Amino acid sequence: MINVCDINVMRPLLAEHGFHFSKAKGQNFLIAGWVPEQIAEDSGVDSSVGVLEIGPGIGPLTQQLCLRAGKVCAVEVDTRLEPILDMTVGAFSNLEILWGDVLKQDIPKLVQEKFAGLRPMACANLPYYITSPILSALLEAECFEAVTVMVQKEVAQRIAAKPGTADYSAFTVFCQFYAEPELLFDVPAHCFMPQPKVTSAVITLRTRKELPWQIEDKDIFFRTVRASFAMRRKKLQNGLAAGFPELGKQGAGEVIAACGLSENVRGETLDIPGFVAIANEIVKRKKG
Repeated sequence: MINVCDINVMRPLLAEHGFHFSKAKGQNFLIAGWVPEQIAEDSGVDSSVGVLEIGPGIGPLTQQLCLRAGKVCAVEVDTRLEPILDMTVGAFSNLEILWGDVLKQDIPKLVQEKFAGLRPMACANLPYYITSPILSALLEAECFEAVTVMVQKEVAQRIAAKPGTADYSAFTVFCQFYAEPELLFDVPAHCFMPQPKVTSAVITLRTRKELPWQIEDKDIFFRTVRASFAMRRKKLQNGLAAGFPELGKQGAGEVIAACGLSENVRGETLDIPGFVAIANEIVKRKKG
C-alpha cells in the first residue's frame, strides 16, 4: 500500500500526473499518517459498515476506511485525481469511486443502493469553504448511524457548543437536532500540504434514531431558530417579530409568555426543548 502521507512519496506522485492544488476546491492533503488512521479508528467503522466518503483526495483516509469497512463508496468532484487514486487505492476490492458533486446526489437513494445489508456511516475531510452545505446534506439525509468529519476547529466548536456560549448558533441547533456531537481531536496545520492558516478538528455526530421532542412542524421549528439568532444581541421578542411578521411584537411577546419564559429572554440562551416549545406555540396560534 502506497504511503500517500509521506511527503517524499506524495510530491513525485503529484508531479508525475501534473497535479496542482486547487484553492477553489479547498485542497489540503494530509502529510501525517496518524491522522487518517485515527479518524478511521475513532469513527467506529468495521466490517459491518458501509462508508460514504466525501472528497477522498489522493486516498489517505480512503485507504484506512477500506482496511476496516465492508464497503467504501467515495465521491470525488476533481477528475484530475482519477489516475492517482487508481494507483493509491485501486487495489481495494471493497471500494467504489463516484465522480461528481455529492450535493447533486440523492444521498438516501445512494446509500440504499450501495450499502444493502451494511450499517451506513459517512466520513470525510471536508473542504472549509463547503463544510456547512455538505454536513447539512449528510444530516438531513437521515440515513447514517454516524457522520465523522474533519473541519475547521472553530466550526467543530460551534457544532458542539452549549446554549448561552459565544459559539452557540443556529447551525449548532441544526446539527444537534439531528445528532449528538463529540469532539475527538485537533489536527495542527503542519499536518497538511499546503498548510492551511487554521487548526482543524475531527468531530463525530451520532445521529438520533428517534427525536426526543414532539415537534408539530419542522419547518416552523427551523424558522424559529433562524429568527432567534438573526438578532443575537437583542431580546427574543424582536427576533420572532422580525422572523414572523404575522405575529408582530405583541404576538411574539405572547408566545414567549405562553412558554413560561421571561420577556427579556434572548434566543441564544435557549436549548432545543426551548425552541421546540416556542415553535409549537407558534403553530398552535397559526392553527387557531
